[in-house]
Amino acid sequence: MEKKTDEVFNALFKLEEIRQILRDSLPTGLDNDEKEVWKSKLSELNEIVQKLDSESVTKPLKKIAGTIEIRNREENYINIQPIQAAGRLTLEGRKAIIAYGDGYSTCDACRKPFRLDKISKPPIGDFHTELAQFVNMDQARVVPGARRGFQAVAQTVVNKGDSVIVSSFAHYTEFLAVEGAGGQVREVPVDNNNLITADATATKIEEVIRETGKTPALVMMDHIDYQVANEHDVTDIAKVAHQYDIPFLYNGAYTVGVMPVDGKAIGADFVVGSGHKSMASPAPSGMLATTDEWAPKVLRTTQMVGDLTSRKFGVKEVEMLGCTLMGSNLIAMMASFPEVQKRTQNWDDEVKKSNYFIDALLTIDGSKVLSEYPRKHALSKVDTTGSFDIVAKTHKRKGFYFSDELSARGIVGEFAGATRTWKLSTYGLSWKKLRYLADAFVEIAEKYELPIKK
Repeated sequence: MEKKTDEVFNALFKLEEIRQILRDSLPTGLDNDEKEVWKSKLSELNEIVQKLDSESVTKPLKKIAGTIEIRNREENYINIQPIQAAGRLTLEGRKAIIAYGDGYSTCDACRKPFRLDKISKPPIGDFHTELAQFVNMDQARVVPGARRGFQAVAQTVVNKGDSVIVSSFAHYTEFLAVEGAGGQVREVPVDNNNLITADATATKIEEVIRETGKTPALVMMDHIDYQVANEHDVTDIAKVAHQYDIPFLYNGAYTVGVMPVDGKAIGADFVVGSGHKSMASPAPSGMLATTDEWAPKVLRTTQMVGDLTSRKFGVKEVEMLGCTLMGSNLIAMMASFPEVQKRTQNWDDEVKKSNYFIDALLTIDGSKVLSEYPRKHALSKVDTTGSFDIVAKTHKRKGFYFSDELSARGIVGEFAGATRTWKLSTYGLSWKKLRYLADAFVEIAEKYELPIKK
């Protein structure tokens, strides 16, 4: 497989060399020297294409620019990396990267009012409307990652000294967004099942009010947390927030783009999603959606006027810092979007696959799942201290033996050397790959004579 992948990359890179001839030529066509180079490059390409049916490689695959390794893990391996699985580009997304890789590639036809969400060619304006509809909110913007969505909301609703309610499983970027706005996070503890409940959220809000004399400025809560990937009751938590007249931010970094999300049904004032984590998009990319009530605040336009020039930029949105994603990351996000919309309707099947794998892992004696079980998400945290880590204690490679065994079977994405607690995602794997993955774990256990429950 690796040789075929190398040959495909050789062909792609050779096509880019041919493309460069077009970029260097005049609009009137190729001159005689360029035609000769074109012919030579085509001959080299044909040689590579002919080799695709054989096992030999025309030339060793070179590094990009002499120093950058070719990334081939999606072609040659089954990748279970938790933060990469749902960000794999679709075929159309990869095509978009090829065509729109140049700098400000979205801006060829930017006309008044000179704002990203108003561009019609390519249909960026329509895409913003579709994004809002996708999560059943009123307005949406693309942002450079979910973290920038958190930041925009925090800068809008949080003042210096304000408290913000977050999960005790909250991502560090939620902390930074609050800190940047001058606020202070107040964490809701998880219960014995590692879940954030509405009651615990209400208790924390009351605690903040008693201690500070002020109602928290924002409740920011993950639907699926990144630490153990449990599903938290965001709908009831949103109800609690609104009982105290506190706006609610729904963190959908691990949900928007993989499972159905209805922001209004949840009761969200803000919905934040991650393009590169869950929407088959390049990094950095993400989305912020909101209601018509909150849009004038979080999407406010600049009012500032220059004291010397009297310049003003009234259409530019302050929290967005004007335009946000001005190149291939946005266009690839748009190109992947039709498939992303469809795949959310297959979420039940993704959950079945997750449970199929976890069930297989649990047949290996001593293995545990630290996430809620049965699984409700493709991301899971597991504990193999009682199984694969036993082997690591006496193996000369320590925990890296496990990575070696997985890699030898074409599986990557586990935390290298980890044999105790670690995370993985089965998202997007076909049933064929999923069964292969499950069988590989059992096979490794059998190789090292770990007990298997029949």
